[in-house]
Amino acid sequence: MSETLKRLAAVIESRKPANGGDPDKSYVAKLFVKGDDAILKKIGEEATETVMAAKDARVSGDKSKVLYECADLWFHSMVMLAQFDLTPQDVLDELARREGLSGLAEKASRKDS
Repeated sequence: MSETLKRLAAVIESRKPANGGDPDKSYVAKLFVKGDDAILKKIGEEATETVMAAKDARVSGDKSKVLYECADLWFHSMVMLAQFDLTPQDVLDELARREGLSGLAEKASRKDS
């Protein structure tokens, strides 16, 4: 896992109120205090902004907003992972598990929820 992701995951983890995160001083601690719904809402907002930036880039050719919004989306996804006691490494491990597996075959192998 990249050193940047490791450092960011550690900072996010330190912002949990149980680890001393102060919602009066930290945006991430405030999200943790607000709970799952606030974190998930923020991911939805960032996902929408990422899609809109990509649509704009398709027309303008300017990819800078795509990068910016995708970074926001990744960041908030990392907050969600931490909320559920998961890490970026867990996601990388899952991607590695899927490597070489047809996307169609992988989807077909999932159990229906």
